Amino acid sequence: MRGSIIAYIEMCQKEGVSLQRGMNFRLKGRHSVILMSVRPNAPYRDEVLEDGAVLIYEGHDAPKRKNYPDPKFIDQPETSPNGSITENGKFHRAAQGYKDGVKGPDIVRVYEKIKTGIWSDNGFFHLVDSWVEHDGKRKVFKFKLLAVDGVVDEQLAEDSIDKIPERSRIIPTSVKLEVWARDNGRCVLCGAEVELHFDHIVPYSKGGTSLKADNVQLLCARHNLSKSDKIQ
Repeated sequence: MRGSIIAYIEMCQKEGVSLQRGMNFRLKGRHSVILMSVRPNAPYRDEVLEDGAVLIYEGHDAPKRKNYPDPKFIDQPETSPNGSITENGKFHRAAQGYKDGVKGPDIVRVYEKIKTGIWSDNGFFHLVDSWVEHDGKRKVFKFKLLAVDGVVDEQLAEDSIDKIPERSRIIPTSVKLEVWARDNGRCVLCGAEVELHFDHIVPYSKGGTSLKADNVQLLCARHNLSKSDKIQ
């Protein structure tokens, strides 16, 4: 569920693999998974734009190797030295396939590290664009993803989509951190510290905002589900 707080081990269990890489293309033939962060010390320059509707995700560096230059000064690779396609290359080709009109947008599930030991499930996105730009030191890949309310089939990577789902929003990291600190990492209704969710007090569908902590609270799964879309 979008907005749920999740531990790293739970993410791995949910996806059925060990998420050791930040980019994971079509896991077991299903949707792709990326791990993001917009924290000041994050290794890549991910950005959330348009009030949480758009994610610009930076590609990943070449692996560190002994007696080789620092990967931060090397162009991000599309292929590895042995000629195989990197995760950058797989995501890039999928995005370009959508832009060329030969396939629907790939489904990507996004998990965000908001602080040490705390991850947020940001839900599903559509991969709709990619490009290469120079960051002042080297060339990096950029991927554009749009937040969506749902997908046609969560189990399959999308090669075609007949009906595009409604666009959605994610809560900005700064708001999540403010709410987490304000609510002391507990459900505001019962004090539970597990199965927590970032909940909109006034739902986005009813005009609520994701941009202010005043409209976001921590709820446990039980109270979040019981509230549903009702304004309280």
